[in-house]
Amino acid sequence: MARLAQTPGLTDVQRSILETVREFADKEIIPHAQRLEHADEYPTDILDGMREMGLFGLTIDEEHGGLGESLLTYALVVEELSRGWMSISGIVNTHFIVAYLISQHGSADQKARLLPKMATGEVRGAFSMSEPECGSDVSAIKSKAVRDGDTYVLNGQKMWLTNGAYSSVVATLVKTDTGADSVYGNMSTFLLEKEPGFGETAPGLTIPGKIDKMGYKGVETTEMVLDGVTVPASAVLGGEDKVGRGFYQMMDGIEVGRVNVAARACGISIRAFELAVAYAQQRKTFGQPLARHQAIAFKLAEMGTKIEAAHSLMVNAARLKDAGQRNDVEAGMAKLLASEYCAEVVQEAFRIHGGYGYSKEYEIERLMREAPFLLIGEGTSEIQKTIISRGLLKEYKL
Repeated sequence: MARLAQTPGLTDVQRSILETVREFADKEIIPHAQRLEHADEYPTDILDGMREMGLFGLTIDEEHGGLGESLLTYALVVEELSRGWMSISGIVNTHFIVAYLISQHGSADQKARLLPKMATGEVRGAFSMSEPECGSDVSAIKSKAVRDGDTYVLNGQKMWLTNGAYSSVVATLVKTDTGADSVYGNMSTFLLEKEPGFGETAPGLTIPGKIDKMGYKGVETTEMVLDGVTVPASAVLGGEDKVGRGFYQMMDGIEVGRVNVAARACGISIRAFELAVAYAQQRKTFGQPLARHQAIAFKLAEMGTKIEAAHSLMVNAARLKDAGQRNDVEAGMAKLLASEYCAEVVQEAFRIHGGYGYSKEYEIERLMREAPFLLIGEGTSEIQKTIISRGLLKEYKL
């Protein structure tokens, strides 16, 4: 598999990190993923290994105890973890987004207090925008924060929180009445701190339980109910002066998240290709391996080409962000192409397996249930097309 998804221009440190993560995925994730996924069991032992490797602090500055690596390194690590099991990458994804938001937009106190513990994995982050009646239409959120003296009181219901239970800090977007002309200027992000677990994990903050999903198991996806949650004004991301900036802060984080989803899609595609090419060389029909039949060989060629294209777009989007450039269009392109191609590559791998692909004994069955999530996570393909087209129309405006 060394041929596909190569990334030129990496440093020795980046190569060393990726080799270590790849070996970890081969030895500690892939052999256990099927059992854990089928049981919907939280991968505690795997996460302990990731903490020892320092992966929770991968992108956090060295001054706060992290490794200080780039978004590109993070994306390539996510690709390797997803090749092992997508749920593992999901656990670190929201953690990375919250760490990024605090690093880029947090107050000095928020950085000093939270980032060192996030770097070790002692504190893990979750990210909350969606609600039961809104997903892509962020302007439709109903959860509110109302000023009460030196505090804010939050009420509402949030949805689709990955790490909702096991996290200790949740970056939460709610409406605040700032008097801005735009609805987007009347939103603020709060850092809600809580105890890990289910039930009432902080006064007024309840994590009811896990949402049962078709795939993406092991990692918990939850709701969050806010019923009179009272927090100091300093809980606003960046401090009280940043009230009304929440939407723009979250969109900055989403650009990171879309690169992550593209990386996850690439990782799953690589694994699906590995499974397909191995099966096609072992399984014989009409006196020769499947891979010798032109119909199958052409499928493998198309799968490999799609993986290369998606990987290249993902790397480009990450490098643009690392260079300090806006990458909303490129991140949207990477997420769109990688997620759509992932669904196609996994389905082709499934077809190559024939009837065995429908059996839970085969890994490809799990990938068939995981790949569709990437078509909707961090914005649907239709949302990506909207973002891309708007950006291109601005660039090529007559």
